[in-house]
Amino acid sequence: MAERGEMKRILVTGAVGQIGSELTVALRQRYGGENVVAAGHRTKPSASLCEGGPFEYLDVTCREALLAVVDKYRIDTIFHLAAILSAVGEEKPHLAWDVNLHGLYNVLEVARERQLTRVFCPSSIAVFGPKTPRDHTPQETILCPTTMYGVTKAAGEMLCNYYVQRFGVDVRGARYPGIISSETLPGGGTTDYAVAIFYEAIAHKRYTCFVREDTVLPMMYMPDCIKSAIDLMEADFSRLRHHADFNITAMSFSAGELAAEIKKHIPEFVCEYQPDFRQAIADSWPRSIDDRAAREEWGWEPAYDLASMTADMIDKLSKRHSEGRLYPEDRKTCG
Repeated sequence: MAERGEMKRILVTGAVGQIGSELTVALRQRYGGENVVAAGHRTKPSASLCEGGPFEYLDVTCREALLAVVDKYRIDTIFHLAAILSAVGEEKPHLAWDVNLHGLYNVLEVARERQLTRVFCPSSIAVFGPKTPRDHTPQETILCPTTMYGVTKAAGEMLCNYYVQRFGVDVRGARYPGIISSETLPGGGTTDYAVAIFYEAIAHKRYTCFVREDTVLPMMYMPDCIKSAIDLMEADFSRLRHHADFNITAMSFSAGELAAEIKKHIPEFVCEYQPDFRQAIADSWPRSIDDRAAREEWGWEPAYDLASMTADMIDKLSKRHSEGRLYPEDRKTCG
């Protein structure tokens, strides 16, 4: 590998997705719009995503297409966010395998061949399973996923760490919990109830939740998610004892606790519970996470808890609702 240097020309795959759309904006603010290339597969990007810098349609399962984009823009860093999430992955397991593993392999191979500075590939709490301790899940523990998404993420962690050890590729990643965002709609994950509930509370004062009231899962607000990705990628490599598998979290709460917190702001809000197939997935995941390794090795520290996150979500979504543009797809797209 070439000598480790700074990130200068960045490619974000999955840039139209929940995390990617906001991470791209943050990276452009930090590194300059022209230096951050957004890439999506089929979903039409927002106008802001196109106007803020370069955009390319890209299928990460096609290595030649990926290589062409990397060469075209002289990319030195990839934030690889293209993935099929848990609920969609159970409906389309073959697609999840192809995108999540074949796509990752292509990214790592391009990084090795072109001697890229750094690669970020997020993992997930989906790598855990019924045999994993569900409370304060430790950094080093049993990985026994029960979903195709979890299988691909567990295998992806191992593949990334292999490329660090075998080829010297600087690959980094964190096991994200559920991510809550005010800017993008749910993308097919089991923790998506914690996003949808806000939109429905504001629009209709009612929500039917697909997990039980007592279902506790670790969560994170999007501003913390974005900060964690950038902080990890900017950390000194010599400080990292782990690489692609950092436990990370910000808060844990039950579906009922979230509904109660929303009710403090919207007293007439009513939440009903009708668990579906996603309940079994949620029951296989941790309730809380031990993320001391991330805190010690690169200074991870979240800024939001349940109360502050809820207040911020309701404030932002209420303002948009009053303007008649609550849902993100109501906003202009480019092309």
